[in-house]
Amino acid sequence: MEIAVVGSLDFTLGFQLAGILRLHNPKNIEELTSTMKSLLNEKEVGVIVIDNSDLLNLPERLRTRLSESITPTVLGIGTEEDNTLRESIKSALGVDLWK
Repeated sequence: MEIAVVGSLDFTLGFQLAGILRLHNPKNIEELTSTMKSLLNEKEVGVIVIDNSDLLNLPERLRTRLSESITPTVLGIGTEEDNTLRESIKSALGVDLWK
């Protein structure tokens, strides 16, 4: 299983330095939406990491589909406090690790 990272060049740079090869830098919301839909259908992708602010800009139906996806697991990370990671882990494992 591969890890794919989606976001701006600044966001993906650290992942690139860590050795992640599947980097996507969409230039607008249409390209971002297309990239996310494509990654959802790729069997070799197990985890999609996306900037949380980009995740919030996606259409609601796609966000719902991403949040319900087990494989690949979609992780929205960023500076804003949210429960995306917590809910993803809870969904994948069936256990809330924060309790």
